[in-house]
Amino acid sequence: MAYTLSPIDLIPDFIPVLGYLDDVVLLPVLIWLTIRLLPPEVLAESRQKAEQWMLDQGSKPRSVVGGVVVVLIWLAIAMVISLWATGALRR
Repeated sequence: MAYTLSPIDLIPDFIPVLGYLDDVVLLPVLIWLTIRLLPPEVLAESRQKAEQWMLDQGSKPRSVVGGVVVVLIWLAIAMVISLWATGALRR
């Protein structure tokens, strides 16, 4: 669920088709499936806790660790691509 709250996508939106595919198809389907599988009393309790959090904290929760992990993944991918492009990975 942290992925849906993250401002950073693993597949950036500027990549044609794939960038929006997770936003348009995958996330709504997974959210719908999650809500359908949750027992109604668990869903009601969770909504109540979320309302209380918003009243107490005054803001939505943020995941700094999640953001750092996504940035590190992108940096690793960029490094592999650059090494491959320069021939350092070729044998």
